[in-house]
Amino acid sequence: MRHYETMFIVKPTLVEEEIKAKIEFFKEVIVKNGGHIETCFDMGMRNLAYPINKNQRGYYFVIYFKAMPTLIKELERLYGINEEILKFIVIKYVSKKDKEAWQTLVDRANKKPEKPRTLKKDDDKEKHQKKDEVDKKEEVAQVES
Repeated sequence: MRHYETMFIVKPTLVEEEIKAKIEFFKEVIVKNGGHIETCFDMGMRNLAYPINKNQRGYYFVIYFKAMPTLIKELERLYGINEEILKFIVIKYVSKKDKEAWQTLVDRANKKPEKPRTLKKDDDKEKHQKKDEVDKKEEVAQVES
């Protein structure tokens, strides 16, 4: 079995249930044809780099899987005849280095998102404000004694 990544963009005019149904359909195609899905990465609704069929936005979804090469022709055929799919790509990872990169992407997709980090400047600002408050309290204590 070879390592693959596929990404497809679904039309933004579909409701959430229809988008999820399309995603499940392509997952089933992979599994029914002997593939093994490692993980999926739901990128959500995003702006497109350029309009595709007068659509400015699209719903992005990525699937990392292992399969035989025969599955890819069927997957691409189904992408092509499906009117709700704006664009798609299937990437094959061949060399050892590519497979390591694929595994890194799978691990990253499995990792839960962390809470957003603040800018370092903001952190420094808070530390300086706290330090200034402590310094003022010490000055007041020295003046009173």
